[in-house]
Amino acid sequence: MEQITPEHIAEWAKAQPQRPILLDVREGWELQTASAKTDALDFLHIPMQTIPARLDELDKSRPIACLCHHGGRSMQVAAFLQQHGFQVVNVAGGIHAWSAQVDPTIPVY
Repeated sequence: MEQITPEHIAEWAKAQPQRPILLDVREGWELQTASAKTDALDFLHIPMQTIPARLDELDKSRPIACLCHHGGRSMQVAAFLQQHGFQVVNVAGGIHAWSAQVDPTIPVY
């Protein structure tokens, strides 16, 4: 599974053949506490537990970068999506790393 750091996500996005999706798999309360947005990717929130039931909401032609708190849950989701034919990377370190590397205004929790 390919890992990408938050500081390199914009570069990765520009290199993709189609506009990628930043898939945040955290719970709703986590998203309200701290969220990452970038102009380079379209944002989509689907909590990890609901991914199998909502798989049809994802477009297999678009690359996906999975994001969670520290990278563990998103890695599991990324592996699941990869098994189902999606082009996916995991955002290493999650929102915590995003706060440290890209946007220090994002709260750490």
